[in-house]
Amino acid sequence: MIELYNTLTNQKESFKSIEEGKVRMYVCGPTVYNYIHIGNARSAVAFDTVRKYFEYRGYEVNYVSNFTDVDDKIIRAAKELGIEAPEVAERFVEAYYEDTEALHVKRPTHSPRVMENIQEIIQFIEVLIEKEYAYAVDGDVYYRTRKFQGYGKLSGISVDDLETGASNRLEEIENEKKEDPLDFALWKSAKGDEISWTSPWGEGRPGWHIECSVMATKYLGDTIDIHAGGHDLTFPHHENEIAQSEAKTGEPFAHYWMHNGFVNMENEKMSKSLGNVVLVNELRKAHDPQVLRFLLSTVHYRRPINYTEETIQEAKTNLTKIQTAYANAYHRLSDASASLEDDDRQLHMWDEMIGRFKQHMDDDFQAQNGITDVYEMVRMLNRYLDASEASQIVLQYAMNELTAIMAIFGIDLESAVDTELLDEEIEALIEERNQARSEKNFPRADEIRDILQEQGILLEDTPQGIRWKRKDSV
Repeated sequence: MIELYNTLTNQKESFKSIEEGKVRMYVCGPTVYNYIHIGNARSAVAFDTVRKYFEYRGYEVNYVSNFTDVDDKIIRAAKELGIEAPEVAERFVEAYYEDTEALHVKRPTHSPRVMENIQEIIQFIEVLIEKEYAYAVDGDVYYRTRKFQGYGKLSGISVDDLETGASNRLEEIENEKKEDPLDFALWKSAKGDEISWTSPWGEGRPGWHIECSVMATKYLGDTIDIHAGGHDLTFPHHENEIAQSEAKTGEPFAHYWMHNGFVNMENEKMSKSLGNVVLVNELRKAHDPQVLRFLLSTVHYRRPINYTEETIQEAKTNLTKIQTAYANAYHRLSDASASLEDDDRQLHMWDEMIGRFKQHMDDDFQAQNGITDVYEMVRMLNRYLDASEASQIVLQYAMNELTAIMAIFGIDLESAVDTELLDEEIEALIEERNQARSEKNFPRADEIRDILQEQGILLEDTPQGIRWKRKDSV
């Protein structure tokens, strides 16, 4: 049984879904005013990994992640770029998909946007006003924070301990309109010629927190299984979501709350003030996206990740070992026996390792322990490949299981096998090198290796013969 750490209760709990065999999961998505940085990617990757593990374990996951496509930051970006806010949003939605798909993040089941749900947001706010959890003043609508008895239950922050302006997206001038400084905006009246919509309270646009309450309940129901996002969203965003949603429906908003850790850059917290914010599209130019994905997905989702050149190189080295073992198994299939007497014992050993992997991942998605199990599988596979005889049954089983497991971490092992034929000239050079080695003409063999390297071909001597890779695939 899968157990996960629930921020709401501050403890690990056995996961029990609302509908057997199905998971309703909502993850807060990006505000699309710029390219995403590695911290944004960490959240997308962390919960994509969680999603894929649920699917690996046989669950059907209805995964919803939104785009905030109207916001103060988007409006400012539109003015700076000299275009309309929807154009800004569309540009960076596309950029988001380019970055996340390069990291093998699976698209959500639904990707709702604020602009597509304005009427639903207005209707949601109207119910809160009817129930006296919200009030309108001068075209703005605010939520009565103190009226919701459970406020603070997610973050552990008491209403009495909150200071004025706790919601970091409110302007100080708004406090003059509010009944209580702790109340937060559900609807914001239009200022100047900024983008707006007609509402019962005048021209305006939604506040930040209301959008996720509306879209989560619209696509997943009044109560969902898992709500997730970055640790920084716990307060006030997720706390406000709970207050809005439960005040409207009278039902628990989410049974389980999950929050991922931050990304540190060279042992320092990533922040604009330190100038160490790194965009994913820049990292993709410098590093293989699969290596980035491997780094981001193989650290426990609640722990911080320290991004350094050393950690990215370590990730590259470890991923290459896995890919190489898989590629060697693929090539060994061609000369392996159909089956051997030892097959049952070998398959039993693989089942034991897979069981250990599931046990670690069932324990709050302990990716760092799970990938350690994968390293042991790779060592076991390499020992098997070193044997004089190998079975196609065992090799295919090992390859299938490794493929399925690594897909959880967003790694496509099948792409590690380069089946493209070398051109005749390079084939001739490899054959000549083999001949030189057999004649102990090692200077010529080394010279040919250098020539091939110059042409982007790297050779690797294995017990099963020479394997090759192109530099751009390493």
